[in-house]
Amino acid sequence: MASIMTTMAGNVWKINVKVGDEISPGDEVVILESMKMEIPIEAETGGTVSEILVEEGSFVNEEEVIVKLD
Repeated sequence: MASIMTTMAGNVWKINVKVGDEISPGDEVVILESMKMEIPIEAETGGTVSEILVEEGSFVNEEEVIVKLD
């Protein structure tokens, strides 16, 4: 099982995946809003999205797990 983590703290602006989606390395999974900039969070590995741990509008901390992959 792999996971996708944030690279910085911020608000979740948009979630681009849903449970069951197949993703590849480099796919844009979530967009954070931090310091008035949109920060894309990309998958470093491929897999199937098994769980999404955040909601749009929620605040996340640096290195927080936001998506789990099978």
